[in-house]
Amino acid sequence: MASISNALSLKHGLSLWCPQSTPVNRISQPSSVSSTSFRRRFSVSASSFANENREFVIVGGGNAAGYAARTFVEHGMADGKLCIVSKEAYAPYERPALTKGYLFPLDKKPARLPGFHTCVGSGGERQTPEWYKEKGIEMLHEDPVADIDIEKQTLRTNSGKLLKYGSLIIATGCTASRFPDKIGGHLPGVHYVRDVADANSLISSLEKAKKVVVVGGGYIGMEVAAAAVAWNVDTTIIFPEDHLMTRLFTPSLAQKYEQLYQDFGVKFVKGASIKNLEAGSDGRVVGVKLEDGSIIEADTVVVGIGAKPAVGPFENVGLNKTVGGIQVDGLFRTRIPGIFAIGDVAAFPLKIYNRITRVEHVDHARRSAHHCVNSLLTAHTDTYDYLPYFYSRVFEYEGSPRKVWWQFFGDNVGETVEIGNFDPKVATFWIDSGKLKGVLLESGSPEEFQLLPKLARSQPSIDKAKLQKASSVEEALEIAQASLGVKATV
Repeated sequence: MASISNALSLKHGLSLWCPQSTPVNRISQPSSVSSTSFRRRFSVSASSFANENREFVIVGGGNAAGYAARTFVEHGMADGKLCIVSKEAYAPYERPALTKGYLFPLDKKPARLPGFHTCVGSGGERQTPEWYKEKGIEMLHEDPVADIDIEKQTLRTNSGKLLKYGSLIIATGCTASRFPDKIGGHLPGVHYVRDVADANSLISSLEKAKKVVVVGGGYIGMEVAAAAVAWNVDTTIIFPEDHLMTRLFTPSLAQKYEQLYQDFGVKFVKGASIKNLEAGSDGRVVGVKLEDGSIIEADTVVVGIGAKPAVGPFENVGLNKTVGGIQVDGLFRTRIPGIFAIGDVAAFPLKIYNRITRVEHVDHARRSAHHCVNSLLTAHTDTYDYLPYFYSRVFEYEGSPRKVWWQFFGDNVGETVEIGNFDPKVATFWIDSGKLKGVLLESGSPEEFQLLPKLARSQPSIDKAKLQKASSVEEALEIAQASLGVKATV
């Protein structure tokens, strides 16, 4: 459930703005002023507000909102001051669990709430509904924001509730890209996975399914197909590209994963375009019709063809039309004083590669939330310096003969060197102008995985020919680590 979108680099004329006026909750105090005195000077108690007033409002109920709430609590600025407005029925949770563990059948020990509430994904305290109540955080569930009045600093929810905010953090994430209704995207038995309700609906189908078709060869497609295997159902993945994960995998690397899936019984239909989804006499989906006229039978179809930033009523805050999402600066400030955007919906400057990007990934959701709230509440003015990181875990259900976990750090540009035969390890290195730009590792040890971000951030010069001669993944990592000028310990 991750992707990255890039736009023109800063040097090509895309400028970021800083607000000229700053409300009471914004950062403009000298660096010599302590964060403690700053909070004492500008914090306003909830009791001084009228009924509709909130000092801080977070819109969105995903991971970014949960981690932002934790940071408010760490600063002692949540109790009676913070309100979270969410379309979700649940407190924020670690969304990757939905496709990595939630879809397993009961005998395979699936993930279930409250087991994966934020912030357990990063080793933090589990933020159950009781946690928010204990911390004095107001939660408005199943009542998304319908409208914003920027001048009056007010939000109106679907139920008609009016909220006046001092500072607003937009953490609305993304919505799943859907097939149009006219080609069957709305049929019973057709599923999209973005929240617990979606996952529950899919499980209901999987319990009765005989033939599952997964549309899309990215994260969702790979993870849902792996989960379907646990149900012992006929599973087919369809996608228009030549191989899996074209945004990241090389053809050679993809072939190794495709072979693994085939070993689990999964079938592939590559380079295929879908004309429509076929319905049976009862109105449920019964097949996927391709442009060549062939039909692949299916009683359950899962569509994983990407996602769109959920900008909703916030378009006037300022959109980036190239990468999508809401434009922010390195502190996650929008062009509107007092309004911030974090997580999937934020188009931010990727400092390490000097370009504007939007990242759909849980790691960025966590880090951007922490950075934004720290910037809002303290004298902290450091620009967000994110290192792109993606990973996937599949076939991790109880009794699986092979559990798969890969990690990638950096930028997948330049030439590639692939080492290993997937037995179980394989590593791919991206080298551009003699420098190591990115690295992917499958089935590494904890120590090996810890090396990856060091390599990607340092971008050391590396001997490509020497790397190509490595006889194992371990040797290749030793060569890469030596390029850092540090004695190899892997």
